[in-house]
Formats: sequence, C-alpha cells, structure tokens
Amino acid sequence: MGQNGQMRSEVRQVWQRVRRATQRAAGPGPRASGLSRGVAFTGTVWTGGGAEPAPGVVVVDPAGKVAAIRPDRTGLPADLLMLGGPTHWVVPGLIDTHVHLGFDPRARDGSTGHRVSGFETGLVGLRDLGAPPAWARQWQTGHRAVPAGQPYISIAGPVLTAPGGYPARSWGADGYAEFLDSPAQARWVVQRLAADGVDLIKLALEPGPAGWPVPEPAVVQAVVDEAHRTGLAVVAHALTADLVARALAAGVDELAHTPTERLPPALIERIAASPVSVCSTLQTFFADGLGRAAAANAADLVAAGVRLHYGTDLGNAGTRPGVDPRELDRIAATGLGRLGALRAATEWAAQAAGIRRRTGRLQVGQPAALVLLPDSPLVEPGVFRTPSAVYSDGRLTVGAVRPSPAGRPAAPSAES
Repeated sequence: MGQNGQMRSEVRQVWQRVRRATQRAAGPGPRASGLSRGVAFTGTVWTGGGAEPAPGVVVVDPAGKVAAIRPDRTGLPADLLMLGGPTHWVVPGLIDTHVHLGFDPRARDGSTGHRVSGFETGLVGLRDLGAPPAWARQWQTGHRAVPAGQPYISIAGPVLTAPGGYPARSWGADGYAEFLDSPAQARWVVQRLAADGVDLIKLALEPGPAGWPVPEPAVVQAVVDEAHRTGLAVVAHALTADLVARALAAGVDELAHTPTERLPPALIERIAASPVSVCSTLQTFFADGLGRAAAANAADLVAAGVRLHYGTDLGNAGTRPGVDPRELDRIAATGLGRLGALRAATEWAAQAAGIRRRTGRLQVGQPAALVLLPDSPLVEPGVFRTPSAVYSDGRLTVGAVRPSPAGRPAAPSAES
C-alpha cells in the first residue's frame, strides 16, 4: 500500500474509533457527553504555570477530569481512545480576557454559534468587557452548563462612564454604556449590576479625540468601593498616564488595556506596588498605530513584575476570532518569551477578574480544559489556528484531517 493509501486507512481507523466512542457516549440523556472510557492525549505535555514541557500522556476520565499525567502509554487500556503523537503538544486551553461579542451579529440575535467565540482554535474561556445587558445575560455561562462547542463566558455588562462619555460617542452608542452623574448614582448602578449577576464591573476613563467627559475621582471611588463591597472587581479602561493614576488612586483591580501613552517610571512603580494586573490588547494598538508606546509600556510593566494577561479586544481593528498568534508574539516580545506568553494566556488569564471554572493548568483530579496541537507552539504560535483537538467541559472536539509534519494523519472532525 502506498503512503497515501496507508494514510487514508489510518484516518478511517481513527474516525471509526472516534465514532464508536461518540456513540458509546451518547447515552440516554442530553448531559451524557463524555467518552465511556475517557481519552488520552499524547505528545509534549505542558501542564501550565511554571512547569517545563516534557514528553507525556494526559488521560481524561469519562467524567471529564484529568485522571493521570504520565510519562508514556505504559499500562493504559488497549482500547482507550488515543489522540496525538510525537510531534503533538498538549497544553491548557487559552482564555481571552477582553472580547466584545456584541460586534458579531450572530451573537446579538441569540445564536450560540457566534463567530467570535473561537472554541475551534483552542479558546476555552472568554470575558466580554462591554455589551448591552440583555445580550450579555444571554451569553453568560456563570454556573450553567457551557453549551456544546462554546467556551466559558463571563460578562461585565454595560461600560460605566460619565454622561456623554466613551463609548457612547463611538462604538457603544446603542446601549453599551451606563451613565454615572454622581457618587450616589454610581453606587446604585453598581448595586443593580451586582443584583443582575454580572461577573465584574468595567469603568471607562477615556477622553477620546474630542475631550469626552470622564468620571470624576469621587465617582470613580464610589464605583470601586461599592463594587468591592458587593464582591466584584473593577476593570478600568485608562490609556493615559493621568487617568491610569486616577484609576490606581481609587483602587481598581485591573487595567483593561496596556496604556498607549508612555508611562513615567514612577507610575510603573506604583502599578507594580499594587495588586493591579494588565490586559495586553497589544495587536489592536499596532493596527491603530499606537503599538510602539503600548509595547514599550508592556515591557516596562513586565520588567517591574506586573502581571500581564492575554486579551485581544476582539472586534476592534486588527483582531480576528479565536486564538491570535500575533497577540501571543506581542506578549512574548515584552520579555516573557513564548512560554511566558502561553502562561499569560492560560494560568494568568484564568486568574483575571470574573473568570471562574478555569485554572489555566492541567492538574490531576481537576476538570480538563486542554488543546492538542499538531506542533510546538513555542516554535510557531500559529498552530493554535488549526488544533488537532480541544477538550473542555466534558466534550471532545477533534479537528479536520490533515497530515502532520511526520506524515501521520491527524484525527478527523467529530464532537462528543
């Protein structure tokens, strides 16, 4: 049999195994979506955090939890579904901590198949940072079961701003903003959003090109104090040095972007001395011509010990659905390197405000949320655009058939 014929035969065999496992998993009820004997992912395993990548096997049990992380296949059942191989990598699923699902018409009309979700490229979690409340509530997964083929989604709801302020004068004119005109009203708005079940609060401190109004310091302080009283964190959109300082003075928990105005060393030190983390969103700034200053700030922040986590601002200029290898490379260039960029998109992103049910790590006994990649993401982050498989929330999604560099076929498309 020629090489092509052998590959077709192997593809058929893999497909038959996936189909049999899927049929066994179907069971009598709608939640019986796990594989009856589980599944094993083999290749170079990076468990996340500060771990070093090493050859191994990650075994996921029928309940969707990591049953074992072992150095090889020795002792595993012969009929256990095996995916991967020597060239593959097994890594935690990625989390995008800054997206705007409302920019996709399919998300606005209630469809669960919204284009920006990116689950097919290894995103297992998203955080929407600004949308009309009715839309945001329909996307939010919270403590509900995550729909098949979709990532976990947390929400901030509307962006809090001054009357007539950003984003109401631009992209957020139709219900994306909630106006605050006094500290008392700010506290009431935060209380209402907390009662509605948002996962965090987003506050805009953005004068824009036309000098739009921004919340006064007393209003900012009222938002932060009330949010913290209700157990919610506050993420601030602040791109200039003076407004970053205003946000810090009030005690915000996170910056929604790397600032685009160069920050003085003293302000970098203030951020480093605080518990504030920073969402990257570097690629979109490069698309807008603001990337050099933002990247320089990101490098200074990382050097000072500030936690930088992966976020794309999906829906804005220069972004695209799913894992964006360009954003990963922008983060790597801050001094974190490519393994550090993966940590920023997994463990550190999982620790961002409002993210639950994700750890960004592969840990025995914990729910599995992982990606099987055809090659090393440290050599080429673009492999996230075509993963061999994604496993999350008890479901296995296997990618399209394509040869690996070693000439071995990847598994065909299936979901259980």
